[in-house]
Amino acid sequence: MAGSRHAPCWPAFSERFFAGFTTNPVHQRCPAEGLASPPPIKATISRPRCLSHLANELRKQILGIVTAAETGSAIFTFDNTYARELEGYYVPWTPATVPEPQLVKVNAGLARELGLDAGALAAAEGINILAGNSVPVGATPIAQAYAGHQFGQFSPQLGDGRALLLGEIIDRHGQRRDIAFKGSGPTPFSRRGDGKCTLGAALREYLIGEAMAALGIPTTRSLAVVSTGETIRRDRPLPGAVLTRVAASHLRVGTFEFFAAHQGPEAVRKLADYAIRRHYPELAEADRPYLELLKAVADRQAELVARWLGVGFIHGVMNTDNMTISGETIDYGPCAFIEAYHPRTVFSSIDASGRYAYGQQAAIARWNLARLAESLLPLIDADTERAVAAATEVLDAFPEQHGACWLSVMRAKLGLSADTVDAAGDRALTDDFLTLLQHGRIDFTQAFRALYDLARGNTEASSRLFPPAEFAAWRQRWQTRQPERSETALAAMRGANPCYIPRNHRVEAALDAAVDGGDLQPFERLLAVVEQPFDERAADAEFAEPAPPEVTACYQTFCGT
Repeated sequence: MAGSRHAPCWPAFSERFFAGFTTNPVHQRCPAEGLASPPPIKATISRPRCLSHLANELRKQILGIVTAAETGSAIFTFDNTYARELEGYYVPWTPATVPEPQLVKVNAGLARELGLDAGALAAAEGINILAGNSVPVGATPIAQAYAGHQFGQFSPQLGDGRALLLGEIIDRHGQRRDIAFKGSGPTPFSRRGDGKCTLGAALREYLIGEAMAALGIPTTRSLAVVSTGETIRRDRPLPGAVLTRVAASHLRVGTFEFFAAHQGPEAVRKLADYAIRRHYPELAEADRPYLELLKAVADRQAELVARWLGVGFIHGVMNTDNMTISGETIDYGPCAFIEAYHPRTVFSSIDASGRYAYGQQAAIARWNLARLAESLLPLIDADTERAVAAATEVLDAFPEQHGACWLSVMRAKLGLSADTVDAAGDRALTDDFLTLLQHGRIDFTQAFRALYDLARGNTEASSRLFPPAEFAAWRQRWQTRQPERSETALAAMRGANPCYIPRNHRVEAALDAAVDGGDLQPFERLLAVVEQPFDERAADAEFAEPAPPEVTACYQTFCGT
């Protein structure tokens, strides 16, 4: 465990889980260097009380920032277990006020799901709350502490630098959900940043989160975006905003790394017990609950990444602080969707080595899980060797586990029944189709949708997309493998193959119109399209088309804040 009191375990994991991964050239690390233990971590925060001390010092240093006052509003009914049960795992903090808050977008559908009144959120008092100008009764705003491996390098202190957890509510389905701000001002974890969020970054997260939810992929979502009337300094002046994010929780692999590095096994145990109560209560009575926690998180990540791959999603920055314990997708900064298929596709401007490329995402998920395992080792077994052996068994099982999830996703996309024992044959059929796409630089989303059309007897799209000779041979194998095409089977295939995704060039055009021209209509139009991704509509045909190749060739995403 990196820099922890269980440090001797690190090399045992390193040989298995560092090998074979590329690292960002900026760090000047070759693969062999990844096998060594990282430098010792200086414990900048050694005890829970130091977080409160840090908060007090930072309050003195952050001058000229007016913080919100509590309001009598009862829009939210909070029950804040993280703040109540994990004192010392966060810094109590208050959002900064903003000069001219204006509601840009409220998510009425999500509000209903949460049991909230969208009308009240859109009223003056609601807007003040969503902007951070007033704190609703029952809220306990906190900045959470976490660390993280960023492009393979350990950063011992990250934390909520521009975010605050406002509190927790219980939704209409009885599920506990975090309500958090993004862009609500500097915190003790801001690391010289301004703690702000730009309007473009907030709208991107809103849009992609809603698209992912519509695609059936576990994700954080956005309740609202409020513009602040501020000008935020980035590479150019940009309008500021506060995003309200909803999540199953904000527990990250990096949360465990922070307390393993700074406070040791008992602090990690308390955090793990909380994670089990909140996300995996069935594990509470297990013989080895912390090993079972590792298994459960691995299960969810195996499924999550398989679903990403099924829609061509590239997260872009799969650092350990961006991997949730709940299994939700979080932090959409440099994300993008693949168009012309290639497993090494990368769009993020900061991922020069391709560490987080489309085809690397499952391997990186496993690497991140190894970092979680290191944090949990002292809890898994008091004997280091037994702990390493048990955790290694979980991690060794991940490739097959993820492979089964991936095959299930791909079978659904190809319209294949899942009751066959010929997994190897189905994998070969899938791999050969993806190879055909790669060689032909064929659009991923359109290709699978064309197969759905072909299964219905419509040959127009497949004739246009696929090279005739190569496709004819594959098509014969595919049709031999397919069972009877019942309406139920066709409906299932349709539900696995979206017609619309948030095409990168469409996203950029919508954000540019909103940020530079103050025109939200393109954003609203695109949002309406991706919220219904499986229903083909003639009026929305342009949204199904990929960008011109010359646009995609030079397209890059950035960690916009």
